[in-house]
Amino acid sequence: MERSGQPRLIRIDDPSDPRIAEFTAMRDRDLAGRGDLFIAEGKVVLQALLDAEINSRRFVIEKALMLENRIDGLGDLLDRIDPGCPIYVAGREVLDAAVGFAMHRGILAVGRHVPATSFADFLCEMPEQALLVAACGISNHDNIGGIFRNAGVFGADGIVLDGTCCDPLYRKAIRVSVGAALRVPFCRAGGIGELVTTLSEHGFEVAGLSPRGTEPLSSYVPGKRLALLAGTEGEGLPAEIIERIKTLKIEQAPGMDSLNVATASGIALWHAATRMGRAV
Repeated sequence: MERSGQPRLIRIDDPSDPRIAEFTAMRDRDLAGRGDLFIAEGKVVLQALLDAEINSRRFVIEKALMLENRIDGLGDLLDRIDPGCPIYVAGREVLDAAVGFAMHRGILAVGRHVPATSFADFLCEMPEQALLVAACGISNHDNIGGIFRNAGVFGADGIVLDGTCCDPLYRKAIRVSVGAALRVPFCRAGGIGELVTTLSEHGFEVAGLSPRGTEPLSSYVPGKRLALLAGTEGEGLPAEIIERIKTLKIEQAPGMDSLNVATASGIALWHAATRMGRAV
C-alpha cells in the first residue's frame, strides 16, 4: 500500500458529532462487541496497527481520533497513515465527553480486521515448519492478551481460537498483549473438536497443556509442525479432547494449583521455540 502526503486533520468541537460515533460510549460498545471492527488505543498500539496494515494487510485503519495536544509529537506516525483516512482532532473536554471517561492516552483509532477466508486457508498460509497456539474456552481478556504477547515474543506463526474464546481485539486484550494481537495472525475455527481435526489434517501435532498430562514438557521434542492447545482455567481441556491428543504437563511443586493459562502458554512456547530453533 503506497503512502504519501500528510493526512487531513479534522477539528471536532461536539462530542456527539456523528463522524466520531464509533468512539462514543466506548465501554458500552466494547461490551456489546463490534464484529470485525475494534478500537486501538495509545501510541504503541496505533504503531502496531499501522505495521499490520502495511505489512500483513490483515488490518485496515478506518479513522482516528486524537487529543489536540498530542498531534505535534506524532509527526512520523501521522505520515504513515493513509491520506484518505480521516483523523479527527479534539480538545480534552470534548474527547473525554465523547468516549465516556478520561482518555489519558489521547490516541484512538478504529481498525477493521480482515480475517482469513477459512480456517483451512489460514493453515495453508503457515510455513513448512510451524508453531501455533490453539486456545479453547479462554474467556478472560487478560489471559487472551497474555497468550498473544507470549506468542509474539517466542515467534509463534499464529493463534487459533475456538468459538468460545473471547475477542483478542477487545481494547483491554490488545493493551495486555502490548500490540501482539495486531502482529500475530489469528483465526477462529468453530468447535474444539473440529479445530483439532483440521489441525491434524494439515500435519500439525496437537499437544494439550494439562496438569494431568502424560508427558513432562521438559522432555518433549516437537516435530516440524506443532499446535500447543490451552484450555480454560479450572475446567481445562474437555476430557474427550484429552483422549485424542498428546498431553504435556509442566512440572511444579506439590500442593499448588495449576498455573495461570497465560503463564503456562509462555513456558510451553519458550520450550517449543527453543527446541525448534526459534528462540535466540
